[in-house]
Amino acid sequence: MIRPQTLKGFRDFLPAEARKRQWLRNKLAEICESWGYDPIETPTLEYLELFAGQIGEDEKMFFKFKDQGGRDVALRYDQTVPSVRFVTQYQNLLTKPFKRYQIQTAFRSEKPQKGRYREFIQCDADIFGDPTPYADAETIALSLDIYRRLGFKKARVLINDRTLLKEIPYQALISIDKIKKIGEDGVILEMGKRGIGKDLASKYLKIVKSLKPNKTIDIILDYLKKSGFDESWFEFDPTIARSFSYSQGPIWEVVIPEYSAGSVLGGERYDGLFKSLFGIEMSGTGFGLGFDRTLEAAEQFGLIPVKSTASQVLVTVFSVVLFEKSINTAQFLRNKGIFAEIISNPEIKFDKQLRYADKKGIPYVVIIGPDEVKKNVLKLKNMKTSEQSELNQTELINKLKNSS
Repeated sequence: MIRPQTLKGFRDFLPAEARKRQWLRNKLAEICESWGYDPIETPTLEYLELFAGQIGEDEKMFFKFKDQGGRDVALRYDQTVPSVRFVTQYQNLLTKPFKRYQIQTAFRSEKPQKGRYREFIQCDADIFGDPTPYADAETIALSLDIYRRLGFKKARVLINDRTLLKEIPYQALISIDKIKKIGEDGVILEMGKRGIGKDLASKYLKIVKSLKPNKTIDIILDYLKKSGFDESWFEFDPTIARSFSYSQGPIWEVVIPEYSAGSVLGGERYDGLFKSLFGIEMSGTGFGLGFDRTLEAAEQFGLIPVKSTASQVLVTVFSVVLFEKSINTAQFLRNKGIFAEIISNPEIKFDKQLRYADKKGIPYVVIIGPDEVKKNVLKLKNMKTSEQSELNQTELINKLKNSS
């Protein structure tokens, strides 16, 4: 006998939780497509060489192994690097600028904590083939619009440009990027652990804090204003560094005030990835949205519709003799766009069917007994109020559609 359990950092989702996740996935897809972004999918496994040397110090979090053919492979660490491979491989088939979104799982062998898991969903949106700051501005505006349209009253994007940080060594940037978590003293100490002396570390931090917006940042901020966001939704933040080694040009993070687990989205330009990986000139900019953190924040602020099941109505089975009538009624409702469920076993007692509907959270039940068949009506019961009414098929459809 074995113990039923999940691996650390991996999760099961019961129907109520899976429904919340489905809600967010659907909303993200809807918002991205409303901006003209098309969906793509890439494999769960890629050649290890695709990721190696591109991520920075986080390479220790790769899930990597040799497959049965002896090839070095890795589970998808992020979606940016595979999308660069995708665009390069199919560049002659894509209309440019190519706008894509992708909602798939990624895998990182890191220590599980609140909002961080070893298997998780990311939602990415990117523009390929437009090297101008206007592409960065559009994806940043989309970043904010997602949270606005999810119902958040407050969200804030923190924007910087890696061009402004070109004189700061990468090891210092990794530490500076953590300033909101560990504070300035913590940043100095961490730089020290990376071999940067205290005086030099203080100098780097001072340089970063004194930076001013450049023309690229000005274009982006103006674009956000023109997109209907007031200044409470965005700011220039010179301490945003992004720890990915491929980050270049504009970089940004979205935070939700009063949500304490950290940023919920991060983005950057990464034109150099195409050159370093495949030797071609191509531009790319976009973001990765933290699905779990966004979902946690949405739940914290009561933005997720409370719905334990998609079933709008349970068609009960009064008796085995009337089972066919119940089957036909359920199918009729489905054909009219109603999510109708039926008890699979016609021998289950009627009172147990009602308890089933109540426990599952199905708002209505349809009762078809001998009296209803004789009068050619259907009895609809509201499970919350216990109110019952006799309706014909047209009235039943209207009632259920108006109540959804």
